[in-house]
Amino acid sequence: MAEMRTTRKIMMATVAPVAFLACAVAAHAQSIEAEDAGDTIGEPQADTASQGEDIVVTGSRIRRAQTDTAAPVLVVDQQALTDRGYVSASQALNNITSIAPTFAQAPGNGDSAGSGQQFPNLFGLGPGRTLTLVNGRRMVTSSSGLGDSQVDANIIPVGLLKRVEVVQAGGAVVYGSDAIAGVVNYILVDDFEGVEADVQASTATRGRYSTYSARLTAGTNFADDRGNVAVNVEYAQRPSLRFADRRRSNLSRITQSNADDTGPDDGIPSVREVLDAHFWEFNPNGVIFNIPAPVPALLTRLNGSPVQFGPDGSVIPYDPGNILGVPFAEGGQGFRYSDLAGLRTGVKRTSINAIGHYDLSDRVTLSGEFMFARTDGSELPQGEARTILNNAASNAGAIAFTRNNAFLSQNAIDALSAASPTFANGGPLFLSKYFYDLVPDNRVRNRADTYRGVLALDGSFQAFGDREYYWSASASHAVVDGYSHGWGVINSRYNNAIDAVRDGSNQIVCAINADADPTNDDAACAPINPFGDGNVSEEARNYISARTGQDYRNKQTDFLATLGGELFALPGGMVKFSTAYEHRIESAKFRPLDATRLGLTGTGTAVPNQGGRYNTDEFSAELLVPIVGGDFTLPLVKSFEVSAAYRHVDNNIAGSEDLWSLGGQWQVVDGVTLRASRSRNFRAPTLTQLFAPSSSALESMGYDPCDADRINSGPNPAQRRASCLALFEANPLYGTGGSNGPAPGASAEDRLAAFQNPAENFNRALVTTGGNPNLRNEISKTLTYGIVLQPRFIPGLTIVADRIEVDLQDGLSAFTTQNFAEACYDDPNPDPAVCNAFTRLAAGNGTDPAGTTITGTTTTFNAGVVRFRGEVFNINYAFDLASVFGGANPGRLELNAEATHTSLLTTSVTGSSFTRTDNTVDQPDWSGRFTATYINGGFRASYQLAYLDSVLWAPNATIESTPVPVVKRNIRHDLSMQYDMGQFLIRAGVNNLTNVEPSYPSLSYGDIIGRELYVGVRVKI
Repeated sequence: MAEMRTTRKIMMATVAPVAFLACAVAAHAQSIEAEDAGDTIGEPQADTASQGEDIVVTGSRIRRAQTDTAAPVLVVDQQALTDRGYVSASQALNNITSIAPTFAQAPGNGDSAGSGQQFPNLFGLGPGRTLTLVNGRRMVTSSSGLGDSQVDANIIPVGLLKRVEVVQAGGAVVYGSDAIAGVVNYILVDDFEGVEADVQASTATRGRYSTYSARLTAGTNFADDRGNVAVNVEYAQRPSLRFADRRRSNLSRITQSNADDTGPDDGIPSVREVLDAHFWEFNPNGVIFNIPAPVPALLTRLNGSPVQFGPDGSVIPYDPGNILGVPFAEGGQGFRYSDLAGLRTGVKRTSINAIGHYDLSDRVTLSGEFMFARTDGSELPQGEARTILNNAASNAGAIAFTRNNAFLSQNAIDALSAASPTFANGGPLFLSKYFYDLVPDNRVRNRADTYRGVLALDGSFQAFGDREYYWSASASHAVVDGYSHGWGVINSRYNNAIDAVRDGSNQIVCAINADADPTNDDAACAPINPFGDGNVSEEARNYISARTGQDYRNKQTDFLATLGGELFALPGGMVKFSTAYEHRIESAKFRPLDATRLGLTGTGTAVPNQGGRYNTDEFSAELLVPIVGGDFTLPLVKSFEVSAAYRHVDNNIAGSEDLWSLGGQWQVVDGVTLRASRSRNFRAPTLTQLFAPSSSALESMGYDPCDADRINSGPNPAQRRASCLALFEANPLYGTGGSNGPAPGASAEDRLAAFQNPAENFNRALVTTGGNPNLRNEISKTLTYGIVLQPRFIPGLTIVADRIEVDLQDGLSAFTTQNFAEACYDDPNPDPAVCNAFTRLAAGNGTDPAGTTITGTTTTFNAGVVRFRGEVFNINYAFDLASVFGGANPGRLELNAEATHTSLLTTSVTGSSFTRTDNTVDQPDWSGRFTATYINGGFRASYQLAYLDSVLWAPNATIESTPVPVVKRNIRHDLSMQYDMGQFLIRAGVNNLTNVEPSYPSLSYGDIIGRELYVGVRVKI
């Protein structure tokens, strides 16, 4: 099977270009003729190029007449957004096959956080390794927390967007830190005239997902066309989405240990699928236990049946479902697993932008940019758990109550007394409950306000004869003010309010106000009614609740000066250079809200204010040497040029780095060009990675590599088993003391064979999250080489293929407890800091066996090695249909195919044990896109096919480790039409025409939204 799949992929890579040529279905616009025809994707183009003027292409600051470069550059223009009905730059980036799609998905359910921000991620190397520029200048970081230095694509003004240039691989030599996977450069229009209004609305046929956008752009020339100014205002919104809103996500799917598994070679998965999974231990009404432990026999029973509270506080029967262990059951009335988090974060975007320039003279231009952008993200309501699954570290365990609780009805007291003699005699029972009404608002709300101003002078002069020189000087200042806010429960006040009694006036009050001790009275205390669903009063909510979260501020001040021009002539043309000096100051501050700072909520851990700053001085130089070209040619050498660049970085925190790049282009004959580049790039640790404040909370630690159903998986199963066995031999109690584990004295093998921690998907540990001040720079070396074909016998056809290889050392990676555990046991000589990042339970507690992970760490870590190998392909064919069918004006057809092939993406924490993520849902071997566009006058119709290859569910997945090891390929179809009547443009389309779901069991390998219809109108005066 694997050999057949490999053979098919090799054949696809070999014959696809030929097939596209034969069928005339291809596109990668490089020729000026294609640009004039309106192509939307391809090598960088500019109107000035057709006039013979030198231009700047992203990836170099040297002006040149040619628009191709030694490294591959992809371009998406405004027309591409209109064709697809995109209303944000993030949607356009997701359509590029070399960029791993990111969505505004809730934490743990997709490819980005629940903030609503979206960041470009080239080749799946991580969004922090893709540098974002606007008009060739760096932007302030949008993200907070442990995030990389990332810029939210949602803040880019679509109404002023001229094109997006994407350098596929490298760029740090020219632009500095972060440009390892590549560079995304948003280029804004500088000559907008008139007034343009654009509105669009869309809706999904599966319901509950409608989006809206509106923008207004106005611009004018002034001073006899020496100046231009334009203003743009935009608003867009998309709603939140619940798991229940989509069939696939509403399956409530988990994996659970498979009792039928007999060993590592029996063809039976070690885990099995469970659909309709519920937490049988709790629900919003409240499940009742005799003893606060997740043991089915300890459920309070009346007439042999478990009981719960009804929504109104009455005692009613409870169906726990088919209990599978801790914490899951199939079916039943417990809390549904899929209700733990939202599927998509609701996002609102608002921006105001102004851009202008004025020619002070024929050779000096003053320009400015101003940006304000706001992104609001709102996650779906998340409740407050007070359950038997929480331990004492959370201050949120099960609720103990007795018959004296004033909120209990007499009927409830009678029923529970009959069920429990202990309760009848005044002893406690225990309520395991998920509250939706403990706080005023269960949503987590995120906001990021971006302010940016740029002032620049650009000029040129002649010297040393007729040689042309150009210069620029710019200053920018940018601030991001953001927050992530929610509501939390003040532990001390909750403890006061949960104990309710009747006072002498028969009023229900907090017990502290009715006892004999006046020193503990709190006049503001309002008692909580925990019985049933929705019975907590507004007064109680206000008493026990406090705003939680943090505010943050990122600041960037940047000064950039460049000088470039011509040095001397060679037979192939003028040797050109560019130099640049940049001084940048970055700072970040984190200000927890009072309740978070004082540790009043959650685990009680105080989170201090924290911040940091750095400054960097950087000098760069580039050289372009045309050895052969123009009138001087050689056999099989139409032209040949060499480029070189150097950058010195002096960062007052991360230290110094020296970067370099070499490149070359060889035009063998007309229409055949070979190119290659080699570079050393780097990424410095960000302020958030270094200084993010530490906080602790109960979180899922993920899978334990020593679990019985995980010990034989991973990149090095033999080493993992040996390391876990040594751990259990050194700790004779590990694996014992749980509800089903072996007794003390059992062999390490027997204890390890029974060890579960304690169930898939839901092992909670006290995880400390924060920065790591010991981080180092990560370094990469990048190699690209490729070919550009423009056969003269097929005008309008361009074929581009490039190989990209990235080798990265000391990679900065966000590490979870699971990552640290895997690194500890998968490597024969692990770093002690890796193994010390988590601790295990010393002795069993009756529920969890000894050895269960109880504390962990989430932080950034220098994760050793990342290796990427892949290719990018673009084929373009644009032609008039009259050349094929004849006729006066049958229109024009543009055919475009783009594909990215990943042959290797592997990461290693220590350099000796690697995990391959290529050919998985995180990084498919092949992703492709084919577009056919028909144009006839003002009419334009477009069809797009998006392709994702079949992949593994996880690295090294087999039927032994995974019930669905192979995720099927995913193919989606989009259609759109538009008609431009001059002042009016009307467009409509349908995305995901056939309503294809993501490939099972993934929620993001494809389109979870489903078929989406949109209509838009643009009016220009």
